[in-house]
Amino acid sequence: MSTFPINTIVVLVQENRSFEHMLGWMKTLNPEINGVTGTKFNYISANDVTSEKPDPGHSIQDIYEQIFGMQWEASTASKDNVPEMKGFAQNAERLTKGMSSTVMNGFQPDSVPIYKELVSEFAVFDRWFASVPASTQPNRLFVHSATSNGAERNDTTKLILGFPQKTIFESLDEAGLSFGIYYQNPPSTLFYRNLRKLKYLGKFHPFDLDFKKHCEKGTLPNYTVIEQRFFDLKLFMGNDDHPSHNVAEGQKLVKHVCETLRASPQWEKMLFIIPYDEHGGFYDHVPTPTVGVPSPDGLVGPDPYKFQFDRLGVHVPTIMISPWIERGTVVHKPSRPDPTSEFEHSSIPATVKKIFNLNEFLTKRDVWAGTIESVISRNTPRTDCPVTLPDPQKIRPREADENRKLSEFQEELVQMAATLNGDCYKDTYPYKLVKNMICAKGFKYVEDAFKKIRENCENAKKNGIDDSEIVLPFGQQNVELADKRIACLACNIV
Repeated sequence: MSTFPINTIVVLVQENRSFEHMLGWMKTLNPEINGVTGTKFNYISANDVTSEKPDPGHSIQDIYEQIFGMQWEASTASKDNVPEMKGFAQNAERLTKGMSSTVMNGFQPDSVPIYKELVSEFAVFDRWFASVPASTQPNRLFVHSATSNGAERNDTTKLILGFPQKTIFESLDEAGLSFGIYYQNPPSTLFYRNLRKLKYLGKFHPFDLDFKKHCEKGTLPNYTVIEQRFFDLKLFMGNDDHPSHNVAEGQKLVKHVCETLRASPQWEKMLFIIPYDEHGGFYDHVPTPTVGVPSPDGLVGPDPYKFQFDRLGVHVPTIMISPWIERGTVVHKPSRPDPTSEFEHSSIPATVKKIFNLNEFLTKRDVWAGTIESVISRNTPRTDCPVTLPDPQKIRPREADENRKLSEFQEELVQMAATLNGDCYKDTYPYKLVKNMICAKGFKYVEDAFKKIRENCENAKKNGIDDSEIVLPFGQQNVELADKRIACLACNIV
């Protein structure tokens, strides 16, 4: 068991905001934070200093342009380019006229009062990076497995059986430790193949029904993951901070989780981590690390980019909360385990391994990533941690647009749901399925699919199916058979 004063780690991964966009102005509260003072800018044309100064794409090619100030080309991508972070406005204007002012904007501390309080009371990391200079799905995979298994964008073929890499969830289970996933929409952690096993069905808990109850009883698992509302509905607004969802709803979620944890009998041995998966195209001035970053597993991304996973993504917000943290802590670059080590999403499984003394690392990336246990620096837990947090400010006056076309990540959730209900074997998978699908219909689709897989799993357990099996949507429990079927289908799923 842990030799650290922590036996419960809680993780809530928010969506698509850069550090500077969300927390950069916190520098006005604490000058030690590497944030902004209003003097940073991009030119609309990255290499033309006479172009207009502005007062978001996040695909791998968009991020390349944002970081290096030039559009991706195979001939230039192979060179040792310098990450000058001057292409954000250029990329935004090329994609959507007038978008540059949005990506160069950010929140004043009073607009995000929950974060203002947490940054003042606990720890903020001002040098934490996305694991991949790519979109949501690959980065979320790194959070719990320190790899995306070669994916630098949505991989609809791998989704059918789930991504096969080992995760920190299995490492904890092997060590006799507990984990739990508290979901508000069907959980994105089902991207992982192994979490679809029957034995893990009971690890998934409805957030609204179980989270507060488990906190009050002191039964929160050793590793607790909270999944948000990823779909923005009128009655249940998205609270994941994904643009254009209402950031006030994300603030409400963080406030609720913090106050519930604070009231729990487990509080004195708790660590709560809030990172953002990727920057969502928003500006940040901190150069992306491009030297010394190890490939997790030697896998290379598909054509045309053939990404080698040897550089990180953009600087993203990360806050850490615990009674073992001194007030107003600012965490910069890690000093170990390697001179080139950085804080990035693989720091989470690396830290979980260290705190709980697990047997092995997952990949070469979590071996290299900085660990965060050093921030737990006190000899005794604080007794002055806030019990309640401020009320969030109303930011978005309009109601949710349920008829809005699905975002890229919402499309991926629908495609994942299709792997649970069997629609992945229809000719509508993957792209016809999500084409022109609106938010309300996407939400209904994933809800129905998750309900179906839960029912199928419950029936399989009643029928005595081994709990190490995965209940496949076409009624087969033999994973090898499924692998052969996928191999036959792969040529049709491109």
